[in-house]
Amino acid sequence: MLTKEELPACPVATTVQLIGSKWKLLILRNLQMRPWRFNELRRDLEGISQKVLTDSLRAMEEDGIVIRTVYPEVPPRVEYSLFPLGESMKPILDAMEAWGTEYKKKLQQ
Repeated sequence: MLTKEELPACPVATTVQLIGSKWKLLILRNLQMRPWRFNELRRDLEGISQKVLTDSLRAMEEDGIVIRTVYPEVPPRVEYSLFPLGESMKPILDAMEAWGTEYKKKLQQ
């Protein structure tokens, strides 16, 4: 997790730094529904590479947004879910969804 000194002074820039990539936003969207396994996410996020998904999940885990749970099974099962900090981003994604819906409606008029 970054220290306060490492974060931008602007709160909007801080949010963009944490979740501003296309893939991080789509990962957050999926994890709001339920916990996901790595390969489920990779199949659902069409076009994402394994490296980008791995890097994004690791960064979000380090930032306290995502929880990685490893189950002691053979073969090992790993699931990703939202940490409470990640769950607190739901209003941001809801607002983005509402805006995108309205934008699409305006284009159809």
